[in-house]
Amino acid sequence: MSDDISLSLEEIKQLKSIEQNNHQLCSLSSYVIQEPIGRGQFSTAYRAYCKFIGRDVALKKISLWNMVDSKSRQDCVKEAHLLQKLNHRYIIGYLAAFIEGSELNIALELADAGDLSKMINCFSNLGYLMPEKTIWKCVLQISSGIDYMHAQKIMHRDIKPANVFLNSKNGVKLGDLGIARYFSPETSIVHSFLGTPYYMSPERIQEQGYDFKSDIWSFGCLIYEMAALQSPFHSRQMNLSHIYQRIENVNYPPIPADLYSDELRGLIRVCLEKEMKKRPDSKQVHAIAEEMWHEFNKSS
Repeated sequence: MSDDISLSLEEIKQLKSIEQNNHQLCSLSSYVIQEPIGRGQFSTAYRAYCKFIGRDVALKKISLWNMVDSKSRQDCVKEAHLLQKLNHRYIIGYLAAFIEGSELNIALELADAGDLSKMINCFSNLGYLMPEKTIWKCVLQISSGIDYMHAQKIMHRDIKPANVFLNSKNGVKLGDLGIARYFSPETSIVHSFLGTPYYMSPERIQEQGYDFKSDIWSFGCLIYEMAALQSPFHSRQMNLSHIYQRIENVNYPPIPADLYSDELRGLIRVCLEKEMKKRPDSKQVHAIAEEMWHEFNKSS
């Protein structure tokens, strides 16, 4: 690991190219920073009022100097560039990115109603199951965002309830692309050990090559969690090797047939296929969600 904490000329060039596209938004003086709304290893996200556009935004402040290796800083630059590439109604919107002092600042659309993990916990604490129509609405919107990302050759790599944000209009937004990976036309398989353990696919745990179908596995875990109100591979032991063993064996309690439809349980089952090739792709998942959303609306 390098002890060089200065930005390279190439990193500075990349960041300057981001700044040039959003002059008016690229100054901290344009923002009134309010309370923190999230924290990461090197970053803190704040609610902030943007004076230039006249509304609240999420301002993610990333401390570049706390990253002792250049790769971590380059990953931050890549995140900003990835966000610039994406424009979709179910993905958190990008506004601007700029350096001020020793921090990279990324201004994002604010999802003002928490995240899906809090919604799941709310149902669990109340002792209620999430209505299936609500689940299909979330699946429809999230799958639309995932399909768009995959069409852009971008893999999320950390799909989980805490990274799905809610807005006051009862919609969901896929966010936190900090470890998203862009696939060039020449690249279809990657090797890395990133993500959240409960939502990691067997091929990632085994450190085999993985592709977009790994996102589908994580999405299957998320759908299961909306129905069961806990992760399919939840373990009281909180032991990583035990969790990994359950994932590798695809060992999870089935969703009871009397609680949810065959279609929902079937979608979870195919998304959690051990073999990548047997899982549906994002387009197929979205088509199933569209059909089921139509059926629920027709019968209501």
